[in-house]
Amino acid sequence: MFATIKQMFKPTNKDLRNRLLFTLAMLFVFKIGTVIRIPGTQNVTDNLGFLELINAMGGGALKQFSVFALGVMPYITASIIIELLSMDIIPYLSELGKQGYTGRQKKNQITRYIGIIFAFVQGIAYSFAFLGTGVGVMEYLRVATIMTAGTAFLLWIGDQITQKGIGNGTSLIIMAGILATIPTMFIDAFNELVKFTSTQAIFIGLISFIVFVIIYLLIIVGVIFVQEAERRLPIQYANRTTSSYGGQQNYMPLRINSAGVIPVIFASSIIAIPATIAQFVKNESFTLFVNKYLNYNTIPGFALYIALILFFAYFYVFLQINPEQLAENLQKNGGYIPGIKPGKDTCKYIKQVLSRLTVVGAIFLAVIAGLPIIFTNLSKLPSSITIGGTGLLIVVGVALETYKQLESSVVSRNYKKTNYQRRSRKA
Repeated sequence: MFATIKQMFKPTNKDLRNRLLFTLAMLFVFKIGTVIRIPGTQNVTDNLGFLELINAMGGGALKQFSVFALGVMPYITASIIIELLSMDIIPYLSELGKQGYTGRQKKNQITRYIGIIFAFVQGIAYSFAFLGTGVGVMEYLRVATIMTAGTAFLLWIGDQITQKGIGNGTSLIIMAGILATIPTMFIDAFNELVKFTSTQAIFIGLISFIVFVIIYLLIIVGVIFVQEAERRLPIQYANRTTSSYGGQQNYMPLRINSAGVIPVIFASSIIAIPATIAQFVKNESFTLFVNKYLNYNTIPGFALYIALILFFAYFYVFLQINPEQLAENLQKNGGYIPGIKPGKDTCKYIKQVLSRLTVVGAIFLAVIAGLPIIFTNLSKLPSSITIGGTGLLIVVGVALETYKQLESSVVSRNYKKTNYQRRSRKA
């Protein structure tokens, strides 16, 4: 890691350094936008509940009721829906996926249009929820339009980062929003745990805070380990030998957590629907039912949340990875898994391995997503102080992918430079 950073700051990699600085500048613009409040509105003082995740991803923008209050979540929601519909549900979208770069561009355009529509609908919903009923229709529309424009501007920033910076712009915006709330969380944790009432209280508080930090770091290490862990299925080709490729063995890598953070987002969205309806219906019995059985902090609500995560983990993994197609492609290329017959047996074997891996990955997601809820209820600390959670999964995942892209760029440049020097010597 340090070698990669050192290589990046070499004079020969000036353009790479400029891309990094451009990325940081765009993220700084995003951070400024999170504190620019929509004219005529106030900070949200209510408990956000299920919207706390959206607030965290937006760097606290929803609490500030800023122009970036919606963040890029409408676009993320649209992307998930489009990806699901592309799985042979809507033939047109499936065809776009097979058209290469042009198809991806068209699909991305459709996703953006749908994301903007979602942003406007969410803007209307938030206006009703947080402005109350004492304002006119035009005020709701004005606030919703400003928030929609903020989302559109963030998508433009994300595009600029992707094209002129380093990493995926939209993912980096989400990561930057979550990272912006972490210092405040540690400050709140210190203030809550360390009480300056007596020497004994200070000592116990400092020990508690140190333990809190150590546990947080251990969870990060665990998340990195699971995110990077994979099962490598050995692959042998009938017309090739390992010796012909320098003794290198071919593998089919299957990640333990192939679904990423998507199942948690799906589960959160499903749980959020009744709570959102309750805010608009204003029916006392329905609101009581939602708070009693569909709230994260109740046993039935927590059990439902975990069950949804486990279900969507299986659903999304087998939606993304098709064992039949993998087995078919392997057979077409003359490949096979040693000890397993090509065709149906290979498909069955891949399904078994993928199923077992998904069990581990799903339990891992459920534990990480459930930790902050359990921690908040047991420790009686404010909801802003958490351990684990979806935000941590996103930060670690995006950071790893960005670092890999950066490392790949540095290695590629060094490889080209070495080849050029060899050709020059031969000449």
